[in-house]
Amino acid sequence: MSRRIVFSLAVIAALLLPGAALAEGPISPDHSDPTWAASYWNNVDLSGTPVLERAEADLSYNWGYGSPDPAVVNDYFSARWTRYLYMEQSGTYRFTVTSDDGVRVFVDDVQIINGWWDHAAQTFTADRTLGAGHHMVRVEFYERAGVAVCQFSWTQVVPISNWRGEYYNNKNLSGSPALVRDDASINFDWGSGSPAGGINADLFSVRWTRTVSFAAGNYTFSATVDDGVKLWVNNHLLIDKWSDHARTTFTGTIYLPAGSIPLKMEYYENTGVAEARLSWSQGGGPGEVIVDDKSAGFQKGGSPSSWRIAYEGYNGRLYWTKNNDYVRPNYNWARWYPSLTAGKYEVYVYIPFKYTTTAKARYWVSHRDGMTLRVVSQSANGDKWVSLGTYWFRGTNMDYVSLSDVTYEPYLSRLIAFDAVKWVKR
Repeated sequence: MSRRIVFSLAVIAALLLPGAALAEGPISPDHSDPTWAASYWNNVDLSGTPVLERAEADLSYNWGYGSPDPAVVNDYFSARWTRYLYMEQSGTYRFTVTSDDGVRVFVDDVQIINGWWDHAAQTFTADRTLGAGHHMVRVEFYERAGVAVCQFSWTQVVPISNWRGEYYNNKNLSGSPALVRDDASINFDWGSGSPAGGINADLFSVRWTRTVSFAAGNYTFSATVDDGVKLWVNNHLLIDKWSDHARTTFTGTIYLPAGSIPLKMEYYENTGVAEARLSWSQGGGPGEVIVDDKSAGFQKGGSPSSWRIAYEGYNGRLYWTKNNDYVRPNYNWARWYPSLTAGKYEVYVYIPFKYTTTAKARYWVSHRDGMTLRVVSQSANGDKWVSLGTYWFRGTNMDYVSLSDVTYEPYLSRLIAFDAVKWVKR
């Protein structure tokens, strides 16, 4: 009996004495803390007794020139936030903090971010591999003077081998994604359901990104969606149908150089049925030919010093100049020569979004029946294919479109872009 009593007292002592334990290793809490434990000091080095201690639901502050609380001074204050976070699975986690001024972040008492100096709003990130379970996170901050900002977040870094899918519980892809995952393809028919646990059945949006290796040539992309969609191919906005509509297929054709090409598709679902699919095939439809400023069929002349290059527009590059007039020598000009079979084609010119302030770009179309002038307002048609009309072509080197920087607007008052021309067989 006496031995059992002594053992029981030892157990009680082990439970009550500071630092005593019955087993090796820390004892973790049963769940993540629902709030941050926040402490504030009226100095910049977290010294002495805090002037304010409280629980805070979120660590995302932009106080401007103000203060976190009437008890805290506007400038020359510091703060510390601590919280246990529960990681559901092992993996790499990315911690992000934005601050003005100093900040440092600790995970399990190991410093992973050090921005402990005066600076304007600046974002710091750090990746750390963590096991499943609870991890103590500590954020320390000080404000010297001026604007005060401290915003902290974390997310698991998902290994991506296909499409990086970022899912948001809103229609406009705002804030942090509620889910990030590796999607093998964009080929979804969710019906009236949800894409995944934790994502709304309605009023959600998705951004998919990846890089794909292409051979050089024309490619046609098809997006079938209900509701809105935007598709960027090689940083060019190829499809823009950001509106509510029933299941509809949209297509766009683009010339791609050989190599790795970035793709990005954004999608939102309003209400009702949700569907999102993307596919592509090489070729631009029957008889479609595109010549851009990187093609062998592009020629330019005039004053070499007047030409400028910008990495914008179709296929990621264009030439531009300021407008000229015929009175001055060496005005700049360009021609686009296609390789056509004889027949009837509709001609389009691509107007980039930038370097296009002229309202009187004068395109000349050389075709079987002569020369036709079409005046296009580049400033009113940014990021669009604009039709110059339909004509019969010979299928020889006499088929071309030409453009000069002579616009009959005040000298050197406008920008004119030379980018891409497309012939579509009719």
